[in-house]
Amino acid sequence: MKIAALQMVSGLNVAANLAQARSLMQQAQALGAELVVLPEYFCGMGARDTDKLVYREAFAQGPIQDFLAQAAKELQLWVVAGTLPLVADDDQHVLNSSLVYAPSGECVARYDKIHLFQFDNGREHYTEAAVVQAGQQPVVCDIQAKSGETWRLGLSVCYDLRFPELYRALSAQGADLLLVPSAFTHTTGQAHWEVLLRARAIENLAYVLAPGQGGVHENGRKTWGHSLLIDPWGEVQALQASGPGVVLGELSRDRLLQVRQQLPALTHRVL
Repeated sequence: MKIAALQMVSGLNVAANLAQARSLMQQAQALGAELVVLPEYFCGMGARDTDKLVYREAFAQGPIQDFLAQAAKELQLWVVAGTLPLVADDDQHVLNSSLVYAPSGECVARYDKIHLFQFDNGREHYTEAAVVQAGQQPVVCDIQAKSGETWRLGLSVCYDLRFPELYRALSAQGADLLLVPSAFTHTTGQAHWEVLLRARAIENLAYVLAPGQGGVHENGRKTWGHSLLIDPWGEVQALQASGPGVVLGELSRDRLLQVRQQLPALTHRVL
């Protein structure tokens, strides 16, 4: 099954971001992808964190979700919408949610980001919890390739990457492919992005697909990019460093089974 991470450099204008996302989806579909995954905050990187409150949507309602459903149906793709802001429990917060759409246009899974980013090195300051409400529940979902083969997705977002216990929970539920749509800062991405992603693949003997925001945004923020696909042995199969683009790769059931049979670490877990 061919899959694609869609790297973006989202700006302030939601409509422009959706147009960029649609173009990348079309490119991926033309290359044979059946599953495409957008980055975190694909629909908007605002001038202020509170801008998310302006274009948040109720679940299953709103123009961003309508766009995603229509694109999935028209292009006959499985679409994972990196994240978009959904209504939370109060008016001062949103849920940072990843939605999975089937080629029918139906939303078949939703994951609300559990771990909220906080970082302060004296120059850059981020406190995601100021505007985002944390999710509570790990989520897996099954997708079906045109060949009839079923793949189980384990959903996660960005800062979740630093918490291996989440991926163990996804693995325990049978995840074959771990998704990590992200907007890693350039500072933290340069230091930790690839090594953490490869570790999650190796630990769980699973594929990892990680689409990122990758460039300098209108709000001045610089994101790391380096969207990639990693195989269950921890080898990078495809990568794009910066700028919008399609990172295309292929899932192989034979490769997954080979790795898990030659090193059956998942059967040796004690804790």
